[in-house]
Amino acid sequence: MGLIARDRELIRRCLHHEPGAWNDFVDRFLGLVYHVVQHTADMRSHPLKPEDKEDLAAQVLLHIVENDYGALKQFRGRSSLAAYLTVIARRTCVQQLARRAAAHEAQQRHAAAQAEEPEEPPRPKAGLETLEEVGKLLKKLPNRECTVVRLFYLEGRSYEEISTQLSIPVNSVGAILSRARKKLRGEA
Repeated sequence: MGLIARDRELIRRCLHHEPGAWNDFVDRFLGLVYHVVQHTADMRSHPLKPEDKEDLAAQVLLHIVENDYGALKQFRGRSSLAAYLTVIARRTCVQQLARRAAAHEAQQRHAAAQAEEPEEPPRPKAGLETLEEVGKLLKKLPNRECTVVRLFYLEGRSYEEISTQLSIPVNSVGAILSRARKKLRGEA
């Protein structure tokens, strides 16, 4: 039996849920999937731990079996099954690496915002005992700084909430608060 005929027979067996068909498929193509995952990560300068490599390979296999072997149903035989699976594995790997990179970046931004956020708001100086005095000082700030200070100190909003409400980057919130504190110290 030739390679193409063997590929078609393996696909047929998987689509008909024959016993052992999926195991035969995995035995035949798992090495290829691992190779594509590693190569794709290397080409994107994304180092992988062994467990990451296994997770990505599992995602590729999951993609193949989703929707009752939807990926195998779409195979038209215009290339070898190995070439077709290489494309699926690369595409799945790229998507997963992009998701992981985005999640890591969001986590880094959150950590940076937490590091900028003071543990305790600075204690007001003796001259700021009433809300009326605070209100007068806030009116001396530019509109955006005033809004950020009001949301953070008076309403207790987080950097993320302020960022979302005002459509500004999370990292900018800390800088705006810092500038506003300097201006308010000078006024008080």
